[in-house]
Amino acid sequence: MSTMKIKKGDLVKVIAGRDKDKEGKVLAVNHDKNTVIVEGVNMITKHTKASAANQNGGIVKQEGPIDASNVMYIHKGKATRVGFKMDGDKKVRVAKSTGEVID
Repeated sequence: MSTMKIKKGDLVKVIAGRDKDKEGKVLAVNHDKNTVIVEGVNMITKHTKASAANQNGGIVKQEGPIDASNVMYIHKGKATRVGFKMDGDKKVRVAKSTGEVID
């Protein structure tokens, strides 16, 4: 299985779907399903039962997962593809538009 190009904490732009052109921070990454959860994107309503943590229960709005292929990494304010290269003996992510090392 290949490495995912998006990591938790990255700033990304949605390039397809209902929330196209929205930007947000990646909250979670699911490697098995190849999905990401982006802050403020793909909001869904969830009906929750009352519990010790949530006394009232009711309807809660939260972010839903979207496919990782539908987001692009934002580097210096512009969406860019992400590649990999070896920096000495370490594998690093590289912005394809500028060739700069991301992390």
